[in-house]
Amino acid sequence: MNLCRLDGKRVLVTQSQDFMGPALTEVFSRLGATVIADPRPLADDPGLPAALVQAAGQVDVLVVHLALPAPSTPAGEISDAEWRQVFAHLVDPMPRLVAAVLPQMLARRAGRILLMGSAAALRGQKRNASYSAARGAQLAYVQSVGLELAPSNIQFNAIAQNFVDNPTYYGAEVQANPRFQDRLKREVPLGRLVTGEEDALFAAYLCSDAAACFVGQVFPVSGGWATR
Repeated sequence: MNLCRLDGKRVLVTQSQDFMGPALTEVFSRLGATVIADPRPLADDPGLPAALVQAAGQVDVLVVHLALPAPSTPAGEISDAEWRQVFAHLVDPMPRLVAAVLPQMLARRAGRILLMGSAAALRGQKRNASYSAARGAQLAYVQSVGLELAPSNIQFNAIAQNFVDNPTYYGAEVQANPRFQDRLKREVPLGRLVTGEEDALFAAYLCSDAAACFVGQVFPVSGGWATR
């Protein structure tokens, strides 16, 4: 028996057409999961997270997958509107999703919740304050709620990634830019982008039966950028 497989698991992936959504959907399906993939951003309708969970039925694994192109605004120019927009997309849906899925996971005393977050919360970057703050709020939430859920055999952890190949943050035009290639060689010890499949396979492991011992942990996946 391969405990890293997801056979028989029902996995809900939010905002599935952006960021890591396509890679997660493909890899999780390949490993045997039934993937319920919903493409809609969750910022505009506070009731949508609960509706997604209700429509999905049994959810063994919830992948909290939220994305927004990062603003590049100097700290003194960040408007209230930008701040609210970033938090509305990246932070506000999290407790709504978790509150919606918890009753069934608590009843079964089993479940996995995984946040696909950002290493922007682990290492400072200029002109990135609103985005980094929102991603930091995500990780703080995971660390707190993960402790609360562990006694009920529900594991809630996070991947904090950067320099991972995905269409939202590192599209073809970005990757083809010589300045980006220079930055990659200069800042990323791995010397390349982490592939979407590499990241999704690690996510699948964290959602599998093999990963029962992690509690509110944040795992950097950044080719060494966040850990050097």
